[in-house]
Amino acid sequence: MLEISLFTDLAAFSRNHCVAICATLIPLILLVTIQTLLLSFWQKTTAALLTSVMIASGLVMALFLHVSTWFIIGVIHPVTFILAALGSVCLVVNWAAVAWRQWGGRSPQKLLNPYLKPMQF
Repeated sequence: MLEISLFTDLAAFSRNHCVAICATLIPLILLVTIQTLLLSFWQKTTAALLTSVMIASGLVMALFLHVSTWFIIGVIHPVTFILAALGSVCLVVNWAAVAWRQWGGRSPQKLLNPYLKPMQF
């Protein structure tokens, strides 16, 4: 019985503090996603990229759990769908950056100028 009570209390906390949770999670998710894209563009280490992606994934999962508490009680508004779509897009972008790195994406310099040749000394 403790587990059901704990879930109910967490869901009530999530709904009661919706503005604070969304005001914290949305900017964090966007900032970490931008960081992931920058790490991928600057070709930093795979460990740094995966760390950024895992943090973003955890934040998106927290947002999904928060939105699901509204779906469970039957509150269906455009805002809940917008938040779910935002989380989905950020999740796809983060893991696409990992896939790009894993499958040997072209370097940013070659993307900007494919005819660029290294200088010969």
